[in-house]
Amino acid sequence: MSGDLSGADDSRRRPVSEQRVSHRDRDAAVEILRVAAGDGRLTAAELEERVEAALVARTASDLAELTADLPLEGMPPQAREVIRIDQRFGEGKRAGRWLVPHRMEIRLMFSDLKLDFTEAVITHDTLHIEVDLRIGGNLTLVTGPGIVVDADDVTYSRGDIKVHPVTGPEIPVRLRVVLTGRSTGGDIVARLPRRTPWQRLRRKS
Repeated sequence: MSGDLSGADDSRRRPVSEQRVSHRDRDAAVEILRVAAGDGRLTAAELEERVEAALVARTASDLAELTADLPLEGMPPQAREVIRIDQRFGEGKRAGRWLVPHRMEIRLMFSDLKLDFTEAVITHDTLHIEVDLRIGGNLTLVTGPGIVVDADDVTYSRGDIKVHPVTGPEIPVRLRVVLTGRSTGGDIVARLPRRTPWQRLRRKS
């Protein structure tokens, strides 16, 4: 049977290597490259060159070529859909190479929680956090280049909300953290990492 096949499912006619990639595919490839650079497998120049190529890659084969000489264990795991934290008293922390989920539900009372994104594994572009901060429940977000925090939709009757403004040259947004919910007695602070004494000394010199 003959006819125009232009409307057929394109995935039937094209091998996987030639199929178009998504933003998530590109982000995953960039994370593999960053892990490899952190392990010393890529130089800074190689990392910059490959990241630029990954961000404009169009097909799966384009991305595969950029990571073909790197170990598969560099592949970031699948992010969880939601992480729930219900904490009373004490301190909690997510730091180092923790995997950022798609959503978080955080309830704090008489306790402090810090989410440090400086070395976090980010595999998607938005993190939604619903907060319920009671008396003495404080949330701190430690951000970095390309991480933006939006707390405009948090309602609060007590406590402070302090979000460090984005400064410096234009940097592509890697992760947008959107906070919603309420605070009836806790603080929300989003800030850059604190400089070490050595970094402060070098800046003064």
